[in-house]
Amino acid sequence: MNLTSPIAETAGDWQARVRGLPAEVRTRLAARARTAPLFAHAYAFHLNFRFGGMVPAGLLDWAAARGLPGVKIHVEDGEGHSLNAMSPDQLAAFAARARDLGLEVHVETSSTEARELAATVAISHAVGATSMRCYPRYEGRVSEIIARTIADLRGLAALDPHGRLTFTLEQHEDLTSDELVRIVEAVGNPRLGLLFDFGNMINAGEMPLAALARQAQWLTEAHVKDCLVVADRGGWAHRACLSDEGQLPMRALLVELLLLGADAPRIRAFGLEEEEDYFAPALRFPDEVSDPFIPARSASFTDPGDGDLTYRLRREQVAAERQLVVVRGMLDEIAHLAENGEPKP
Repeated sequence: MNLTSPIAETAGDWQARVRGLPAEVRTRLAARARTAPLFAHAYAFHLNFRFGGMVPAGLLDWAAARGLPGVKIHVEDGEGHSLNAMSPDQLAAFAARARDLGLEVHVETSSTEARELAATVAISHAVGATSMRCYPRYEGRVSEIIARTIADLRGLAALDPHGRLTFTLEQHEDLTSDELVRIVEAVGNPRLGLLFDFGNMINAGEMPLAALARQAQWLTEAHVKDCLVVADRGGWAHRACLSDEGQLPMRALLVELLLLGADAPRIRAFGLEEEEDYFAPALRFPDEVSDPFIPARSASFTDPGDGDLTYRLRREQVAAERQLVVVRGMLDEIAHLAENGEPKP
């Protein structure tokens, strides 16, 4: 990686890619761009869930009011009102609310430990979820983390014997694309795929389009966001920002993800994960040893800062609304170019 070379796309990069596609593929791309499954993601309301009184049912209502097909929600979103904290009756009520609104539910957890996976699968079943995301958060040598994660994920089949769920493993700032592919291949569960986050590979020393190409065969879902790439102790950190105001090639990434799958779209959900001001430090480095040590870390959180919390909560709400408009606009740009061969005026 070159500190002097920005990773921001130029307009011609993704446009040339689309123009160069065969006519039938451009037609397919346009159709997929116009029907891309955009899911509301709870992290776009991270501070509102922590400090603003937002509860999981509120995310359902937000998604339904904006015509989205589903939601992605972490088991801990909502603090004392989270899915983790709900009684069986409350989980059933959440499931009923999602059904009434016609929403698909995807559940997420920040662990692959056996106990956490078992609890999250049980919650996923209780709320009628169709998908569950996880990622390892172990301290240790990379080889140890890979081995433990493989062992953990081999237990998923027994937790979901009737195949009610698909599972995704997310690249979450520490493992490289090659290491993730090694894990899913070793697990050998046909219901396990990879979730592509637009920025998380940066902390592992990778750039987005290269990471997508390496993971492509296994990708089934995505988290959509933008960020700034920040030099950090010889590696790379990322600071999330408003979509289309950062350095990520968002349109190019959307194009490549939409093209996955010949007969049907491979990406089942694009989670709108606006994360303004989230900061993640570098975890992998160019001069690291062959089996580097990954330190302990918490699950993701955003520091609200020292300013007016009421203003910060409102700003987060506005950012989530804005991201939906921006991403829909990008998809419209892609569809228009695929159909007409010229950028949208």
